[in-house]
Amino acid sequence: MNAAPASHAVACPDCDLLQQIPELPPGAKASCTRCGAVMARQPSAPEDLPLALALTAAVAFVVANLEPLMDLSAVGRYASTTVAGGAYEMWVQGEAITGALIAFCAVLAPAGYILFMLTVLFAARRSPVPRWVTELMRWASHFHVWSMLEVMMLGILVALVKISELATVETGIGMYAIFALMILFPAIATSFDVRSLWRTVEWADEETPPSGFAAGPVADPSK
Repeated sequence: MNAAPASHAVACPDCDLLQQIPELPPGAKASCTRCGAVMARQPSAPEDLPLALALTAAVAFVVANLEPLMDLSAVGRYASTTVAGGAYEMWVQGEAITGALIAFCAVLAPAGYILFMLTVLFAARRSPVPRWVTELMRWASHFHVWSMLEVMMLGILVALVKISELATVETGIGMYAIFALMILFPAIATSFDVRSLWRTVEWADEETPPSGFAAGPVADPSK
């Protein structure tokens, strides 16, 4: 990539060097000429794939919060819980901060990310794309950062190893739904062409911003 005037340039997220991002063919990426950081990617996936993945994630999210994560049985006693149920139990047992963090990172943040992405993807099918879509993309990025399903799953697996010596543990449908969400979230982000959507937004001055201007509204899971 070559240097360009500041009004038509994008700053590298790592070294801040201003550069112009050219048109990229499907599957290609643009890297910084100074530090080699990836500044933009052009997904090669079908156009409707991000929407299909987001709808699938919405279904998996509902299942993950309605079906139990695991079933426990020990000395004749039986118990099961969901993600939201676990957060509530932490709250009523005096661990209010922990319960609130679990509820936000495992329930509210994933729900917000799916909701904003579905809204963006449906709005992207309009022509021209309304300007408010750009704000929703920023919110989707924020919720994606706080959606810590991987951390929650790691905690669950550690707990299962310890509990398995004292009780019989059976994996519930909700657990498989959480695993599905862990795969679907990065798949949505990598298949979504943010730069193309940004260029089709209906701007107030009726001018299209530089092609690389939108390099940062949605987090790149590959970094």
